[in-house]
Amino acid sequence: MASALYSAATMLSTTCQPSSAFFGMLGVSSAIVFANLGAAYGTAKSGVGISSMGVMRPDMVMRSIIPVVMAGVLGIYGLITAVIINGKIQAASYSAFQGYAHLSAGLTVGLSSLAAGMAIGIVGDAGVRANAQQPRLFVGMILILIFAEALGLYGLIVGLVVASSADGKGRDLCKSWAA
Repeated sequence: MASALYSAATMLSTTCQPSSAFFGMLGVSSAIVFANLGAAYGTAKSGVGISSMGVMRPDMVMRSIIPVVMAGVLGIYGLITAVIINGKIQAASYSAFQGYAHLSAGLTVGLSSLAAGMAIGIVGDAGVRANAQQPRLFVGMILILIFAEALGLYGLIVGLVVASSADGKGRDLCKSWAA
């Protein structure tokens, strides 16, 4: 009977698990890695279209650089999120709730930016090539690129809300293991 009570007390222990910080750090790395993958793909795919278009219309190269800039912003989304999450990780008093919330925030930002980068790359490639043949398509291309970029921005907003709310909701769920 005594061992059964000891086991139950051990299982209900409110000491923070050191492994919880692993999930928070996984959120940090997910945000930056996936966002940079999206930025790299968008830059590369758009860059191929700009290079191809530049052979026909070299005067339009600088005007066609917009998709590359928009893809680069996605990497900044991941960087911002990774820095914010990393600043909130206090390993000794970090609860599992906070770790999972920060993992989900990092994945939200990273994967949203990856999807946005893929969309920007495809639209940027086709858009700058089409714009070289018909300059009136420029405004339409920019609008499509804005909507593609918005996907990454939505992920950033949700990720930041989740990361910031984890601090209040996950605080005091466990005692510091260092104490």
